[in-house]
Amino acid sequence: MRLEKIHLLNFKNYEELNLDFSPQINCILGENGSGKTNLLDAIYYLSFTKSAFSSVEQQNVRHGEPLLMVKGIFEKQERKYTIQCNWQRGQKKQVQNSQVPYDKMSEHIGRFPVVMISPDDTDLIRGASELRRRFFDSLMSQIDADYLEDLIRYNHVLRQRNALLKQFADRNTYDSDLLDSYSDQLLDLGHRLYEKRLAFLDKFIPYFDQHYRNLSGEKESVAIQYTSHFSKSEYRSVFFKAYGKDLILQRTTLGIHRDDYVFKIDEHPTKRFGSQGQQKSFVIALKLAQFDVLRAEKQLKPILLLDDIFDKLDDFRIGKLTEMVVQHSFGQLFVSDARPERTRSIFSLIEGEKKYFQVHQGVITETLLESKKDQPYQYQNGQQNGQRKADNVTKK
Repeated sequence: MRLEKIHLLNFKNYEELNLDFSPQINCILGENGSGKTNLLDAIYYLSFTKSAFSSVEQQNVRHGEPLLMVKGIFEKQERKYTIQCNWQRGQKKQVQNSQVPYDKMSEHIGRFPVVMISPDDTDLIRGASELRRRFFDSLMSQIDADYLEDLIRYNHVLRQRNALLKQFADRNTYDSDLLDSYSDQLLDLGHRLYEKRLAFLDKFIPYFDQHYRNLSGEKESVAIQYTSHFSKSEYRSVFFKAYGKDLILQRTTLGIHRDDYVFKIDEHPTKRFGSQGQQKSFVIALKLAQFDVLRAEKQLKPILLLDDIFDKLDDFRIGKLTEMVVQHSFGQLFVSDARPERTRSIFSLIEGEKKYFQVHQGVITETLLESKKDQPYQYQNGQQNGQRKADNVTKK
């Protein structure tokens, strides 16, 4: 699968943009703040019908404009698909697949899979449990439409139950039968989601382990521990015993929306005991495992977006990623970088069709495919865990 073309109108800092992409490697180069990440986000938008960074459309439209449009032409299994997302202030967003609108935007999720790796991904380790749930829910929703449907229904019932709890407090009333009806729905949906999450981890963890060992040099063991109140056999009675707490706090305190994935290195929480290098390896391994699971389930290679990650990696990890590109482990690749000479040096090692795009203040120009001064990047063997900065480059 690949993205052949993209057309943007009033998307973030782009007034209007038309680009044709290489089926293999596309390098988006330019200074920080020029719009490199916005272009990658537009590709993400075509896959998920939303931005990777903001669910508020007002933050995605160009300043002062009333509408935005993101349009792309995909080639998948020798067929072409035109995906178009339109949003106009005061109206509902529309998504079309080859001019046929979806009844529900959730029907589009998973059809054109994309994996993004960005510097902020370490928030998965350091941030709240909501970020980790969102990561796994997003991945599972792309490969299991029933999971996505159950998750949407669960969140809808959860909002209704929380509104009811607030109503009880505001009106000083209580209806146990009505509350029980919402609780029963949450428990049934939640248990189904719990079992699917458990089964999914059995598939995911072997890919994750393999990538972490490769990125870290096999120096430590890692684990992902899934925690949920549904793991208890008496999960229903425990939920009903929490009614008093729910009424006081005016929200549902137990359920699948409170689950967490605990990341560990050598049996210790990565959040507290992992070095910067270990945390970087951990999140990249998570994203590469995401890529592998999607490839296995969809029988195609997702589009891979690497957003300004070279600045955050040492030579050892850059080398490992480059080895995977050289071995054609990935399909179509998009890479953004604020240092053009570094990207050209890295990809000069790799055979295949490459395109370089220079970004400046929302204007993109395609540059020469190669430069005479490009020299292969030399990696320092054994240097990892932040011992060397990624921008320490030597020339042959």
